[in-house]
Amino acid sequence: MTVAQIELRWQGLGRRKTSVARVTLTPGSGKWNINGRTLGDYFPRRSLIQHIQQSFTATDTLGAFDVRALVNGGGLTGQAGALRLGIARALLAADETHRKKLREHGLLTRDPRAVERKKPGQPGARKRFQFSKR
Repeated sequence: MTVAQIELRWQGLGRRKTSVARVTLTPGSGKWNINGRTLGDYFPRRSLIQHIQQSFTATDTLGAFDVRALVNGGGLTGQAGALRLGIARALLAADETHRKKLREHGLLTRDPRAVERKKPGQPGARKRFQFSKR
């Protein structure tokens, strides 16, 4: 096998709420492929795109990698958070020197918040039925 045949790939797994993102980074020109669609096509809100690209901007690697991701579960915000964590973990696999910058921006920490379960005998997780003394 020659050097030209060796393909560099780094993978990262990100989770947020009920969303899971499997991210693969390859050296390239900054192409995005999320479930077969482009970044702007899959995530219509600019704020979500900035949220996702935060790992790249923190490490000054925006446009240096091609991103291929499979995302499922949850809504757009949860998927964006999962994708952000997956990218950060893949960047860390690509270059361990990025750890300090990623850690400073809080990009390596999984957000543990999720929907609280509904309790029996109540209308919701925290809400109670109206109390009547008589």
